[in-house]
Amino acid sequence: MPVTRTTGHFTFADWKEVPAGPEDTHPRLAHATVTNAFAGGIEAESTTCDYTVSYLTATTGSFAGMELVRGRVDGREGAFVLEERGRFGPDGTVHCTFEVVEGSGTGELAGLRGTGGFTSRHGETEVPYTFAYGLE
Repeated sequence: MPVTRTTGHFTFADWKEVPAGPEDTHPRLAHATVTNAFAGGIEAESTTCDYTVSYLTATTGSFAGMELVRGRVDGREGAFVLEERGRFGPDGTVHCTFEVVEGSGTGELAGLRGTGGFTSRHGETEVPYTFAYGLE
């Protein structure tokens, strides 16, 4: 399967976070529901994303989640799910990797496989990403 590499950016359209347990202790957990808009190789006006966030301190921790993307990849239309894992540190840097959930591609994206990621700074609203993918 040939691999295509593409880039673009996404913007946070909405971030709603709810504590899961006591807020005044560490480590602590939270649940975040996020909406993103993708441009570039991945195009999607509004995604649905849910994260579980683990705060080790007030400024450090990790997260894992799933994001449903309905849109296009390099012009091919369909939907797919990304599994995401990341971490954030005291300097405000966020590192995340993601992978297409096998079998989640629909429409012209059936058989989609791929991995990607991004690095951002806390507070950035426009974040560049990379994505390497193939279609079976």
